[in-house]
Amino acid sequence: MTKPKAAPSEYERKRQENIAKTQALLRNLEMEAAQAGLGPTAKSASTSRASKPKKPTPRKIKQEEVVPRRTSSRLKGIEADSETAKRKAEEEHEARRDADKAKRQRISDAFNFGDILVTGKGGDAITSLLNVVGPANPYERTFDEDDVKETTDKELRALREKMSGLELWSEYEPNELKITPERIYALGMHPTTDKPLIFAGDKLGNLGIIDGSQKATAVKVEDDEDADYEAPSITTLKPHTRTIHTFQFSPHEANALYSASYDSTVRKLDLAKGVAVEIYAPKDTSEDAPLSGVEISKDNPNMLYFSTLDGRFGMYDMRTPSEKAAGLEIFHLSDKKIGGFTLHPLHPHLVATASLDRTLKLWDLRKISGKSDSRLPALVGSHESRLSVSHAAWNAAGQVATASYDDTVKIHDFSSSAVWKAGHTLSDAEMEPAAVIPHNNQTGRWVTILRAQWQQFPSDGVQRFCIGNMNRFVDVYTAKGEQLAQLGGEGITAVPAVAKFHPSMDWVAAGTASGKLCLWM
Repeated sequence: MTKPKAAPSEYERKRQENIAKTQALLRNLEMEAAQAGLGPTAKSASTSRASKPKKPTPRKIKQEEVVPRRTSSRLKGIEADSETAKRKAEEEHEARRDADKAKRQRISDAFNFGDILVTGKGGDAITSLLNVVGPANPYERTFDEDDVKETTDKELRALREKMSGLELWSEYEPNELKITPERIYALGMHPTTDKPLIFAGDKLGNLGIIDGSQKATAVKVEDDEDADYEAPSITTLKPHTRTIHTFQFSPHEANALYSASYDSTVRKLDLAKGVAVEIYAPKDTSEDAPLSGVEISKDNPNMLYFSTLDGRFGMYDMRTPSEKAAGLEIFHLSDKKIGGFTLHPLHPHLVATASLDRTLKLWDLRKISGKSDSRLPALVGSHESRLSVSHAAWNAAGQVATASYDDTVKIHDFSSSAVWKAGHTLSDAEMEPAAVIPHNNQTGRWVTILRAQWQQFPSDGVQRFCIGNMNRFVDVYTAKGEQLAQLGGEGITAVPAVAKFHPSMDWVAAGTASGKLCLWM
């Protein structure tokens, strides 16, 4: 027999009544909302049902450096809100802050290349290499073969055909040539003419090195008809803790590379010995003075010149011990950032600076006057652009090329500079550019600033410079502003913003924000 069902208790009866009242109230509210037009319509309901469910976005695994780990106060028996708990929280915060500071702190010790090797082969391999040795419109050309064919000047046409004939390195596509882990800020080629050796400095202080003469090696895989190819051999060092903004091969030692960084130091990398030594840093180790330029005079192998992001220009005698200030002299040339400077190749007492204050300025180091903060080299002349000027580059003929955010590349002719006496000054008219080239320089936040860079020793004597193009090319111009080539090719998927000639060979290298290399030969 089935057991008779027990009558509900008083508590259960009350609970069921409350549920019924609540449900009735909700139905009334829904009806009132629908009458007022506030409820969901049938169209929206059907649309939401018909829409396809979105695929979950795959989570990216963020690799982080190991920092002091948080621990449970409860498991350690520490009472919440007690003095002990507060002290523990403060200690953990201090430890994390110290760990973060240590990552960015410059290190003054000398490094062997083995100590700063990130990837690739070590110092012996590098030594052996040397021993053998508007809005952008991607891919839309503004200069092509029709412009070359229409050139009537025979010499100019021959030069255009020669430079436009340069081709991308055929062994590897640019996407395979990740020369640095992060965005490239500085790039250059070793002066050897035996083969292209390319160096690139990135945002995190890495220095990538690649031999542009290596051949792709085929690797046969079992049960696979097509052969794979080995990745190119790239060596990565980390001589700095922050951005390598610029570097220069010494005109006196081909295997000495001087690099300037946002970590406030200049380091000399001896590529033959495999050692990186700190040459200059502020006396106070806690001082933050990011550097924006570095150069060695051709007349004096011991004199180092540098510029900073706060508008200062320095001269430092490297024979002086770094802890003494006797060999250091610093001038405050601008109230804003100096984006770059160069010395005249033949008359290094003449300095050209480009600044965020929109000016190109020429200075003469032969005449320095004033006291304290007012002590400055003689100002030869100044030219103001509509917007900031990112770089100023001298060539051996006495011309200065600048790139600025007013979307122009300007070429100033100071060919008479060889006869200037100390204290010579130029009028505003004499500082005006001889040629103005329209050029999109709107790089934005994620692309390295475009800079015009001259070829140091052109074999045919024709002065020319290269500069990155926002349409994913590299433009080549003469000192008269005539375009010689627009270098491009398959596989260039980002703006080759940092472009540089080999000092004497017609080789052009350029780096992108993703650390990739483009090489034309």
